[in-house]
Amino acid sequence: MGEKRCLKEHLRENLIVGDGAMATYLYQQGVPVGLCYEELCLTRPDLILEVHRAYFEAGARLLETNTYGANRERLTRYGLEGKVTRINRAAVRLAREAAGNEAFVAGAIGSVLAGRVPRYDRDEYRDMYEEQATALLHAGADAILLETFLDLEELLLAVEVIRPLTEVPLIAQLALLEVGRTRDGYPLTEAFRRLQEAGVDGVGLNCRLGPAECLRSLEQAAVPEDVYLSAFPNAGRLGITDGEYRYKSSPEYFRESALRLREQGVRLIGGCCGTTPQHIRAMAEALRGLSPLPRINPEGASLERDSVPLAVQPPRKEPAITEKVEAERTVIVEYDPPRDLDIARFLHGATRLKEAGADVITLADNSMATARMSNMALGAILKSRGIEPLVHVTCRDRNLIGQQSHLMGLWALGIDQVLVVTGDPTRIGDLPGSSSVYDVSSFDLIRMVKQLNEGISFSGKPLKQRARFVVGAAFNPHVHNLEAAVRRLEKKVEAGADFVMTQPVYDPETIGRIHEATRHVGIPVFIGIMPLTGFRNALFLHNEVPGIKIAPEVMERMRRCRGKEESRREGVAIARELVDAALEHFRGIYLITPFFHWRMTAELTRHIRERDRRHAVVGE
Repeated sequence: MGEKRCLKEHLRENLIVGDGAMATYLYQQGVPVGLCYEELCLTRPDLILEVHRAYFEAGARLLETNTYGANRERLTRYGLEGKVTRINRAAVRLAREAAGNEAFVAGAIGSVLAGRVPRYDRDEYRDMYEEQATALLHAGADAILLETFLDLEELLLAVEVIRPLTEVPLIAQLALLEVGRTRDGYPLTEAFRRLQEAGVDGVGLNCRLGPAECLRSLEQAAVPEDVYLSAFPNAGRLGITDGEYRYKSSPEYFRESALRLREQGVRLIGGCCGTTPQHIRAMAEALRGLSPLPRINPEGASLERDSVPLAVQPPRKEPAITEKVEAERTVIVEYDPPRDLDIARFLHGATRLKEAGADVITLADNSMATARMSNMALGAILKSRGIEPLVHVTCRDRNLIGQQSHLMGLWALGIDQVLVVTGDPTRIGDLPGSSSVYDVSSFDLIRMVKQLNEGISFSGKPLKQRARFVVGAAFNPHVHNLEAAVRRLEKKVEAGADFVMTQPVYDPETIGRIHEATRHVGIPVFIGIMPLTGFRNALFLHNEVPGIKIAPEVMERMRRCRGKEESRREGVAIARELVDAALEHFRGIYLITPFFHWRMTAELTRHIRERDRRHAVVGE
């Protein structure tokens, strides 16, 4: 190329072959997973330079800096937050040494969100984009390449920050989870249009999808006339072969794919995860001597966000608990699924609780991290018998794929009332070697369940139907700082919680404090009460179970009991007193059945109903 021209000018008349993967190629060369690959610009510059040279010699004439994750948030995980500028400048220097005047150097900036739940502080992200881009630009990058952004909104935020900093070309690449649509629900046509309006010079795709799906996405999209098109596909889908992670697509396949991408008007063509210098050489050989082709948009491609008509669901036959509690006393009774395959006892107890006056039977989700029968299955059985279920959904046991699948299954079964909880860590349960997933917090999961109510999947894909989940949140009043606990509850309400269920309370004073502290939250509160079964049970709950405190006078009453029957009677008597105190403040009561002793909570349920009937008669 001789004396290097402006990248934007060069793309007017020429195809440019980009480089391939950095991280996956380094892994293939023996660099272990778990290292900060961006730090290698400082600790192993010879290795990074060797990769750049391999791609240059293969025919790449645009080299990306090894800075995909060289932002403050990512580097903080490795204790390298103070080296953002040093790493980015060193990366440009290494790429420039390999490129000389024969290739362009693009400063690579990856998504900070990087596939996590899309909730972030926009101001913090602005600062991180500005910090990284400033370092790359001061070091002399010929262009800024924004890559692997799943969400258009985050990519637009990055463009908003970086575009005023420079006049060098700014190329914005999205990573799609499915053909033709961003994770946050934008069709590719609209995404490209909005990026062009934000001031980018090039738009394109990279990562996640292989050549075939990139081509399908581009074939369906309209691209604005005055932006260049880029594509850096993965080497197919990631799979496991002989116990190793590998990408399937061969260099020969990429040779053919490069020609098809050219036919779509793509002018900057490279590779992403799984690609190697051999893939880039095959593409460079296929494109050698060819000129770019004009982009021809498909007929009928809409420039606006498309909408999917949502099916109208029939109204609920019975009022949801949030509607019911606004009008009358409402009792939720928790009855845990069994730890065995026999469900006869469980179903008998649930039926008796319903007969006693329980409005809803709530089913924990492997409480105390102990394996129990699926609350989805039992909820469906209860539903078929005319008993309204409310199932708990923990953040612990399922990744986001499993969470969405589980919720969709609940909806299909007609179970639309859920309580979202964090879940006890697996190390305290009966399978301590199992993994605690915790892909998201309870705040995030509440928000994502309500997203299904908008007809949008967790990935941002429009659904053909809206769910109508009524979502509960847990509240733990047994903390040193009740105000902090209330602030946490307020965040759950902001996330979309429709009602609150508290941890069990064992003294009237705490009930009164909860009422005063939560009366402003604007959603129903169900106060938790669990009868004690004995003095040892009280000691255990007070001293060993997080989130539960028992008043000294209650402990003393249980200590004086002799025998199981007397202990249970006293436990119910104490709970009855607490119920009476709670009824002065709350319409919603949440009774928790201890150790499958459904008779205890059934007795309390009958007490609530009889008390309300007596008061109704007096009122008349």
